Amino acid sequence: MALLESATFALGVASASVIIGTLLVTIFSSSWRFWPPGELTWKYHLHWVCVGSFNVSLVGTAVFEWGTWVLPAPTKFVVGGVLAVVGVVVFTTSENSFERHETMGLAGDLHTSGLYARSRNPQYVGMIVGIVGFAVVVDSLLVTILALLHVSWVLLLPFAEEPWLQDEFGEEYRRYKQQVPRFVGVQTFRSE
Repeated sequence: MALLESATFALGVASASVIIGTLLVTIFSSSWRFWPPGELTWKYHLHWVCVGSFNVSLVGTAVFEWGTWVLPAPTKFVVGGVLAVVGVVVFTTSENSFERHETMGLAGDLHTSGLYARSRNPQYVGMIVGIVGFAVVVDSLLVTILALLHVSWVLLLPFAEEPWLQDEFGEEYRRYKQQVPRFVGVQTFRSE
């Protein structure tokens, strides 16, 4: 593996590790809260610099490693393409429910309509489906490793956010949690 390719991949692993570490600290510590930051602090900037670095690494690694693994073309382009498109549609549809600052982890309103009436975290569902689709299309072991790190941190995000949301919205959030699944569940697919 060339030096630039190795450095690009290492940047992604390091960035994801910092994000996962700060989320674990937030989840298991009663005094340290890295996510959501709630306001523009060094924690906010740390998180988003790591996310940006990870994204650059993911795209760079995909360019270097495109098609170097094991999947046949029809599988990666059909299955991966469908998953990637579905993920992007779910993510952007749910993201559009928020003001820009809210989707970046800053204080805002509790959203419970649209896709948020079916999943408490449809953005994260979209991210997971989309990144899995991207990894299938790219068909690279290193991109798959980065995708798994990304999925890991996305799965941790709600556990870091929920205590903050409970503090911010109290009883309204508690009722919402009882009615709507964290990611997907039977309620996600029920007809109204």
